[in-house]
Amino acid sequence: MTPHCATRREWIGLAVIALPCLVYAMDLTVLNLAVPAISAELSPSSAQLLWIIDIYGFLVAGFLITMGTLGDRIGRRKLLLIGAAAFAAASVVAAFAHSVATLIAMRALLGIAGATLAPSTLSLIRNMFHDEEQRRFAIGVWIASFSLGGVIGPLVGGVVLQWFDWRAIFLVAVPVMLLLLALGPKLLPEYKDPNAGRIDAASVLLSIGAVLGSIYGLKQLAEQGASAGALAVLAAGIALGIVFVRRQSRLIYPLLDLQLFRRPAFSAAIAAYGMSCLAMFGMLIFITQYLQGVLGLSPLQAGLATVPWSAGFLVGSLLAPRLARGRSVPRIMIGGLCVAALAFLMLGFIDHRFGLQLLIAATVLMSLALAPVFTLGNEVIVTSAPPERTGAASAISETSAEFSGALGIALLGSLGTWLYRSRLGDALPAPLLPSLPSEALATLGSTLATAKTLPGPAGAALDAAARAAFIASFELVALVAAAIVALAALLAARILRGPLPLAAAAPEPPRAL
Repeated sequence: MTPHCATRREWIGLAVIALPCLVYAMDLTVLNLAVPAISAELSPSSAQLLWIIDIYGFLVAGFLITMGTLGDRIGRRKLLLIGAAAFAAASVVAAFAHSVATLIAMRALLGIAGATLAPSTLSLIRNMFHDEEQRRFAIGVWIASFSLGGVIGPLVGGVVLQWFDWRAIFLVAVPVMLLLLALGPKLLPEYKDPNAGRIDAASVLLSIGAVLGSIYGLKQLAEQGASAGALAVLAAGIALGIVFVRRQSRLIYPLLDLQLFRRPAFSAAIAAYGMSCLAMFGMLIFITQYLQGVLGLSPLQAGLATVPWSAGFLVGSLLAPRLARGRSVPRIMIGGLCVAALAFLMLGFIDHRFGLQLLIAATVLMSLALAPVFTLGNEVIVTSAPPERTGAASAISETSAEFSGALGIALLGSLGTWLYRSRLGDALPAPLLPSLPSEALATLGSTLATAKTLPGPAGAALDAAARAAFIASFELVALVAAAIVALAALLAARILRGPLPLAAAAPEPPRAL
């Protein structure tokens, strides 16, 4: 039976879905430029300020698996609309917050509400678009909305702060969520698992604890280095994760369906997605430091230098269905990973003179190569899972991306920091080294700031040594990232030895509820 093509209703519904996804991604970065204004008005401590910025992303990651399964049980459209209402309400309260505690609480609620968006929207796309090529294009739009949201977050924040108070940043999301609430019931189909069992409360707590503990521990390791507290939190998160996985194998209606990982297409797509995010997010922190610390670009110039990277994701995501027309999806994914590995390899040969041009060329190539991997990979994930478990499968996809991104920042960030300190110690003149505090050699930023305080030749020598040490560490980390993506290509090739199974290729039409 040939699947029917989408009508105008489905395409307008896709636009309604894409807008909140854009806002969801935008909220991860939109507050960064508002930190000075928030600090001046509310006077948060340094720890409170970190929580204002970070708690949103933490709780999004922690609640994804729970929300994906909850959507399968109560209805994906219903959960999406509940999340949109909560997101709008929390945004309004945050905009008028007059205490640090209220602002942190509302950012936390925004994170929980945001966790409903990604799994609900991706699983709804499967039910709305039954034609394979149209579904791939719709998922490409879905991926592109996240890419666009990430890149315009700082730009929107800058524009709003130019003309309005920092509180107006939170109000940007409100019209989008109200539009979703108004049009969603008319344009989006409802779908849920008619045989869903009760959600296991212990599994919910274990999953949240495992994800939050692991990501928080990794973030602390990346920012502050190895410490007993960070290692203890990470170990606790991993232990909770092990208990969580074991519990799922004994439940009739598990929060995480381990049977999905026995499907080769699903496992290969998750591995490719996760390992690519590990390498990409791990390199991102070095790219921003290189642009501002080594090349001396202003924050605005550095942001503009990353726009082609995001544009590559937009273009690649939308062109992925055309690329897949008449071609093998596994070969496209494996080929994309190989080209992305080449792009990371290019970053391993960056230099002073043509550094900016090479960086832009490499990141554009990387985004064009990985966009089809992400688009087609997510299409494989949602179609290889049974229709009644699409929400859970979507949540696994997003959780793997969040967790892998945090792992990449921690692992590659720690490796780069160690390499930088080692190279800097070897490059500094012997008389200068004993006079510098250890904090001055911790990061590129701290070393460059210290160099400005030193007189004449000493400051120039420290500045040059810092830039040279960072470039050397940058190049080595890029080679490690290239190896990770190449390994992802080999792993995907090994798992996907034949064509994708056809059993899950055509999703069932949505059931009227």
